[in-house]
Order: sequence, then C-alpha cells, then structure tokens
Amino acid sequence: MATEYPPTLTPEQHNFLLTSLTDWSLCHGLTVRPQPVFVRENPNNALATHAPVACFPSVFPREPFVRARDIQVAYNELYAGIASAGREEWLGGIIEEIASVDEFIAQLWKVYKEVKAEGFVQVGRQLCNFHFFQIAKGRRGLFRSDYMVHVDPNNANAAPEVHQVEFNTIASSFGGLATRVSQMHKHLYRIGAYGDAPYINEASLPDNPATSGLADGLAKGHNAYGEGVVSKETAILFLVQDGERNAFDQRWLEYSLLERHGIKSYRITFSEIPLLTTLHADTRSLLYHPPQRPSTSLPIEITTVYFRAGYGPSDYPTPQSWVSRAHIERSRAIKCPTILTQLAGSKKVQQVLAAPTPPPSSSGASSPPSILSTFLPHASPETLAKLESTFARIYPLDTSPLGLQARKIALDPERAKGYVLKPQREGGGNNIYKSKIPEFLKGIPEEHWSGYILMELIVTPGGVRNMVLKNGQVMEGEVVGELGVYGVCLWDAAARKDGKEPWVKVNKEVGWLLRTKGSASEEGGVAAGFGCVDSVVLVD
Repeated sequence: MATEYPPTLTPEQHNFLLTSLTDWSLCHGLTVRPQPVFVRENPNNALATHAPVACFPSVFPREPFVRARDIQVAYNELYAGIASAGREEWLGGIIEEIASVDEFIAQLWKVYKEVKAEGFVQVGRQLCNFHFFQIAKGRRGLFRSDYMVHVDPNNANAAPEVHQVEFNTIASSFGGLATRVSQMHKHLYRIGAYGDAPYINEASLPDNPATSGLADGLAKGHNAYGEGVVSKETAILFLVQDGERNAFDQRWLEYSLLERHGIKSYRITFSEIPLLTTLHADTRSLLYHPPQRPSTSLPIEITTVYFRAGYGPSDYPTPQSWVSRAHIERSRAIKCPTILTQLAGSKKVQQVLAAPTPPPSSSGASSPPSILSTFLPHASPETLAKLESTFARIYPLDTSPLGLQARKIALDPERAKGYVLKPQREGGGNNIYKSKIPEFLKGIPEEHWSGYILMELIVTPGGVRNMVLKNGQVMEGEVVGELGVYGVCLWDAAARKDGKEPWVKVNKEVGWLLRTKGSASEEGGVAAGFGCVDSVVLVD
C-alpha cells in the first residue's frame, strides 16, 4: 500500500499500545482460557488471558463490507427456505448422497428421520444463529455468512468484491468477542495509542452490535416458546464442549440475555445431557435439573437449546452421545439448530447453490429456473444477481460430468494449487489445500471422494499488514481477513409450506466478525488456533 499501515512505532509507542490493549482486554472480557501448553494447571478455571487479537483494526474496502452486510437478509431467507419442512425432499436428496460416504452426516440424518417418524412436538419458532432452531409452525434462524475479499487476477482494473467462504448454521462463534474487539480498537484510537496512523477515525471504525443482536435473537426464540407447560420457571440451555476455552465469548450472550431481557440461561456439556435433563412423559418438555439446587426443588423447563457443541464427530465419542442428541431433538424445546438446519449448512448444499444455471436448449425452450429463484420466488433479479456475485467457483467430486472435471483438477499437482478441498465439517483445521490435495485423495478410497467439494481459492488483495498479539507475543507481517456477517430470521414454516404470504416475519442483519491470519496460514479458525479476532478500518 502506498501509505504505511500500520505505522512504524517507537519503542515507547509500542509499549503504550500493548499495555493499553492488554489491560483493556482483561478488564472488558476480551479473553479466552489459556492453552494447557502454557498453563499446566488451571484450578477452578480461574486463569484467563487476552484473546488472540489484532493490535490495529485491519484495512478493509468499504464497498465490499457494505455489500456483504446488505445481502445478509437475502441469505437468511434463502436458508430459511432450504431448511423448511416443505423443501425436505430437495435437501434430503443432497444429504442422502453424502451420507452414503460420510458416517457423521449419516448419523445426523438417521436421528432426524427417527424423530420425524415419531413426530415433532415443537410449538414455538425456530431459532438459529450462526445457529438455528426448528419448530412445528414457526422457525427462527441466527446465521453467519463468511466471506473474503476477492480481486480478479486477470483484470488489473477490477474492483474488489466479496466471495463466500461458507454459510454457518450451527455454533458460529465470536459474536460476543466481535463486539468487544471493535470497542477496544475504538478505545485505543481515542486515547492516542495509534498516533498518526492513517485511515483511522470515528467514521472509519463502525460499531458492531453482534452481541446484543444475537442475544436479542435468542430472546425472541425464548419468548416464542411461551409459558412453561410443566414448570413455571423457564430458561435457555447452552450446550458446550468439555474444556471449552472460548467460554467468555459465550458468556457475553448469557449476560446480555439476562441484562437486556431478564432471561436466565444455564450451561451443560454434551456428556451431562442424560445426567441433568429429562423429558416429560406426556408433553416432551425438556426439563433441566440444576445440580446446585436441592433434589426436591422443581425442574426448569427449557425453552431453547443453543448448540455451541455437536457440530463435529469429536462431539459424539460414544453411542450415548447420539442418544443425547436424539433426546434433545425429540424435546418440545426450540433447537438452535435442529438437525435439519444443521444439515442445510453442509458444504455440499453450498456447492449445489453455486452451480451455474444451465443455458437455454438449442430447441429454443426456456431454461429451467435457477435454484435461487426456486427458494426466493419473490426476489428481484437484482437481489438474485447480488447473491450470485458472492459465489466462488465450487465443484463436486462425484461422477457427474462436472465432478469428473473437478477430479482431473484435484489430481493434477499444478492445477490443484489454485484450490481447496473441503469436507462436510464445521470448525477450523479440516480443509486440504493446494498441492496437498492429490496426495490426500490418493490416500482415501475413491468412493469417499464425493463427500468433498473442490473450491477455487479466493484471491485476496496483497499488501495488507498488521500486528497480532497472541499468548503475549507480538507477530507482525502481511495478513488476510475473513468477514463473517450475522443474521436473524423468523418465519412461519406452515405458511411457507402452504404458499401463504408473508411467511418471513423477522429478517435482520445483526453484526459482523473479522478474523485475521497471517497470509501464509491456510486455516483461519481462531478457536482452532489459526487466527485472531479483529475489526475493520474502512477505506474507499
């Protein structure tokens, strides 16, 4: 970049910045639990450290940032349509295909079909968030759509645009810390910690309402459930992983629920589901029995189950784990997400959505409607074009003509350098990049290849630099960022199935997240150890 950013700091400025950043982070809960490699013992989980964080807000082009946030409401409605029961045949066809080669997807699908055969009893709305819930009549979603800035390498005059990395329907994290890091960068600017750094001013540092927006979405799901059927006392239940290091990000949502809405929430791990919860025999109300209360006290009826676990195979180490997931799915509580919604967020669905529309036939017959227009029948051509503009090139690895073409690319060491191979997984550390793809594919049975998608790498702008503070150490160099946009959507599933309008009741974009990593790093997951939380300084 022509202007130096971040600027070179004197030793005194460097010390002032790091001291101010670290103290603000620890005072304001921009924190994580330390990794065991740094702290062998953490009695009562009393120790915490700053989250991996960018010292300066990263430069981000304004127009792509605005476009990504503006298109979120269309993405909300699109995935609401995909996860509606009336569209199960379309989604089910995709899931059946990948379930034949992916045991984890197959187990999720099996549980869903078993519970469906028994009959759903949810009566509220579905909520999701970077997550999602399902109910008998209404549904609510909390989503996060992730993007990277793309520049056309074949057009030197091309404007930067955003290309979608993935769409998250379960356990998308860092909404709590995303708000904190934006506040921290603005605080550092206001106290003069950035000196004469270019670009940074009040107008270029946007506010980030992610914490309150996501908590408000959870609150709407809780209120949609209504009064308890078995117990007068109701609450939201957070399902978390054992040894969760990112607990503070989750806690911010809990605190916001209580402070803004007076709604209590409780946390349990997957392994505690059969120990601390029961289903009422008649209503299938999910009842929580807090271990801190006397055994004679009445249970708490759970309105909403918010999954911050359950998105990968490691969360289901035993057959009992799947029994526990079915236990939650069978319950009356709103699930965030339901299994159907979780499956809607699979990479294969993203690939099918991004497939090009077949051209008109030579006979002059009109081409079939695009998948997007099928799920968004009332969307304007302009909205559909904006959605399509965010699609990266994604290929199947099946035996279709397009899949066979992709297999040739994936097995060629030179051509594969422009691609990433993705399984049907959430969380960091699962992807295979560039020249490692051919060797990986040759090491697994060919019949398993169709469980993956091949995605063209997004070409990000060069020359973006930053300083990252991680585990007390500063790293400086060229970086790339991944922008996540959060959305909340509430819809009436019955109206959607019957073709009644309006079926979408609430549809909002509620904040954003920037995760930044070194340009040489391939993965970007913060919790998985690959990146840091960041905010933007917008430039024109």
